[in-house]
Amino acid sequence: MGRQLDEERAQRDAAPQAHAGPSGDLPLRWNPLRRVRLYGHTDPNPEVVRYAQAWARKVQLNTPPETMRRLASLPHTPPLVTVAIRRDGSVESITFVIGSGVPAIDEAVRRIVQDQQPYPVFPTALAQDVDVLEIRRSWSFSTVLGLQ
Repeated sequence: MGRQLDEERAQRDAAPQAHAGPSGDLPLRWNPLRRVRLYGHTDPNPEVVRYAQAWARKVQLNTPPETMRRLASLPHTPPLVTVAIRRDGSVESITFVIGSGVPAIDEAVRRIVQDQQPYPVFPTALAQDVDVLEIRRSWSFSTVLGLQ
């Protein structure tokens, strides 16, 4: 997983350079978005943790129980998913680090995340430092949705 994270970082770091061609589309001192990655449940910034907890709670509480039962009945691997949320509460991306092995479950996860947006805008204290928050969670299905 460490190699994959290094590759993802290298791709993100290369992206601004790839766009800064001779056309002059970007200012010379263009800064990429300020990103924070929460791949566990702790961070030095308590605002990051609070926002991620509130996001997970919203997803868990607003997913219909019949959806959970249907997904739980399918044999699968718990997917590991990174959801990138912009400061305005919109979803920038949904990335499967580990897929479930069942296309219907992966699509259901995408729908669950997208159907519940917009998410709350970042609190002022968080928005001062962060443009995009990436939250990585393992999804488990039973009668309720678990995000670990």
